[in-house]
Amino acid sequence: MSRFLRNIWSTGSRQLGLNSQRRLFHQSTIRRTYEEEKVVIDDIISKLPEQDLQVADRMRNIGISAHIDSGKTTFTERVLFYTGRIKAIHEVRGRDNVGAKMDHMDLEREKGITIQSAATYCSWDKDNKNYHFNLIDTPGHIDFTIEVERALRVLDGAVLVVCAVSGVQSQTVTVDRQMRRYNVPRVTFINKMDRMGADPFRAIDQINKKLKTPAAAIQVPIGAESELKGVVNIIDRVALYNEGSQGEEIRKAEIPADLVDLVEEKRALLIETLADVDDEIAEIFLDEGEPTTEQIKDAIRRATIARKFTPVLMGSALANTGVQNVLDAVVDYLPNPSEILNKGLDISKGTEEPINMLPSSKKGFVGLAFKLEEGKYGQLTYLRVYQGRLKKGGFITNVKTGKKVKVSRLVRMHSNDMEDVAEIGPGEICATFGIECSSGDTFTDGVEQITMSSMFVPDAVISLSITPKSKDTSNFSKAMNRFQKEDPTFRVRYDSESKETVISGMGELHLEVYVERMKREYNVDCITGKPQVSYREAIMNAADFDFTHKKQSGGAGQYARVIGTLSPLEGENIFESHVVGGKVPEKYLVACRKGFEDACEKGPLIGHKVLGAKMFINDGQIHDVDSNELAFRTAAIGAFKQAFIKGNGVILEPIMNVSVTAPGEFQGNVISLLNKVQAMIQDTEIGVDEFTISAECPLNQMFGFATSLRASTQGKGEFSLEFKQFSPAPVHLQKELIAEHQKKLAEQAKAK
Repeated sequence: MSRFLRNIWSTGSRQLGLNSQRRLFHQSTIRRTYEEEKVVIDDIISKLPEQDLQVADRMRNIGISAHIDSGKTTFTERVLFYTGRIKAIHEVRGRDNVGAKMDHMDLEREKGITIQSAATYCSWDKDNKNYHFNLIDTPGHIDFTIEVERALRVLDGAVLVVCAVSGVQSQTVTVDRQMRRYNVPRVTFINKMDRMGADPFRAIDQINKKLKTPAAAIQVPIGAESELKGVVNIIDRVALYNEGSQGEEIRKAEIPADLVDLVEEKRALLIETLADVDDEIAEIFLDEGEPTTEQIKDAIRRATIARKFTPVLMGSALANTGVQNVLDAVVDYLPNPSEILNKGLDISKGTEEPINMLPSSKKGFVGLAFKLEEGKYGQLTYLRVYQGRLKKGGFITNVKTGKKVKVSRLVRMHSNDMEDVAEIGPGEICATFGIECSSGDTFTDGVEQITMSSMFVPDAVISLSITPKSKDTSNFSKAMNRFQKEDPTFRVRYDSESKETVISGMGELHLEVYVERMKREYNVDCITGKPQVSYREAIMNAADFDFTHKKQSGGAGQYARVIGTLSPLEGENIFESHVVGGKVPEKYLVACRKGFEDACEKGPLIGHKVLGAKMFINDGQIHDVDSNELAFRTAAIGAFKQAFIKGNGVILEPIMNVSVTAPGEFQGNVISLLNKVQAMIQDTEIGVDEFTISAECPLNQMFGFATSLRASTQGKGEFSLEFKQFSPAPVHLQKELIAEHQKKLAEQAKAK
């Protein structure tokens, strides 16, 4: 046992209570994963050339993430202004019709939301050192969640923006989950401190409880709401005021007398929280000592990079207060590219062996294409360089296809503007033209046989049919192909039965945006059908099958018999076979597997995908003349249907997490509306002037909810949807869907 743990258990009656002792012990046990990472990271750093270490130390790759309307883009606009990347500040919904720099699409400026993540770079001076930031502003709406996924996949740190009034909201929880998925450390900025009802300490409490992330303020506000004047840095015990026409000047002063006690209280709380997550501070705390300013800053950096803590800053981006302090915190507390462990898969020996990436300019090039865009010069491919250098005019190889391509142009992005560069080093984010690839492809120098893991892509939950008004469908096809390459959550398929093109996505807004983009960018007007829920089918109980497919039409016929079991399971669909004595040859079992995959793609009840089914074939029979692959493929489909009905097959519908926020006087109206759409209310939070209700609701009931909510709240209510899970649909709905599907099949058969 370490001296740190021995100290904990020997203190007994000292000032740290039993709960805190348990918390410290718990932190020390779950910490091992990062501590193991740290050993590898230190080893990697020791192997890096001094020049690479110096470059990496001055670099930060960060993303800005938050719930809808928390002020991400407004915050990013101030960052660009204070770092000198733009000469004037423009608002997201400004009257000058220019719009924020990072919202470069016309649709974004019209709707006042971010649709596509936008990359930029800037420089920030701190302590006479110049730091280079690669920065990505991400959307807040759940419909564009893939933009957040792919940004976090390639970033080393993030700024989580939280509204001082609304606190931790539904999408904040989603973003937190995404950051954890990719092990991204974060600093937190509590924005909108100038708004009525702002309470930063309530927001910090919610971060601790809802996100289960240890958090503590490193600042306290000077004034509140309309009286917000600045912040106090509680670590250095200094007051900071933003002055000048745009808050560009920072004046340091003594702490106001009325805040001295609060500063000391919050400083003590910061040290106690750090003692829960950092060994060095814990020892000082247990010895009843006072850590120095440098010790506190070092502990915050260690705990933040280890993803055990988030420092919380506060201010108002719109009021030009506190933004520069966040840039200082990014430098002080977020990691540089050499302090994050990035892993690839070595495929040189035909297997996928995990390998640690070395962010050295001396190693062979390895980069990940994480985002594609159609630019005015062709396909724009965003790359994160993990290893080696990428040079203009050089050749790189797509690991997936083996195709070698020349890098004809290399640029750094600044929203939709670009700056040509000759080469890019490890840890950098850049873009290039003229490379045919898909989102998530890995590129190397042709020597390195390494592939990077791609990003998580959620399933689509909503579909609608789409038909171009014009008979010339060439532009329609171009648009569909481009949008699918750009956005992995946008799916297109052709339904051969209904003769319709069906598009699927993450929500109504997601599909609405693509239909509008088709009209604007490709001049293609489309007629869309009624939105359709993406249902799933599942078997509830295990069922045996013994199915014989027999067809005689003169000459050679078809014969196949399969025997086995179809059963439910958690996770992916699985096909297994174990037929002894050679009763069914291997080539026919391969055909059975294909039949199983076909059956899972179009379920027997309503033709939707099947989830969680396991088919096991343990016996069968063949005919010397009439058996073939097609017969066994057809028999597997028939056996699947037979067992599916016997095993109580059900239709699953998507259940959504719904979060509704509205002024307090409309609470009764909103609850009534949620009851109408069969929502199950999970939680209600009452704020100063507004409330937030969290509920679960079938997606099928949510069509037109936006219009109903506006009518019930005089246009003041807002809501967000996020997929939670698939659950069995009500019996009456299942009967309706099956009857509708049977009617559709009958009409199609009649038409033939």
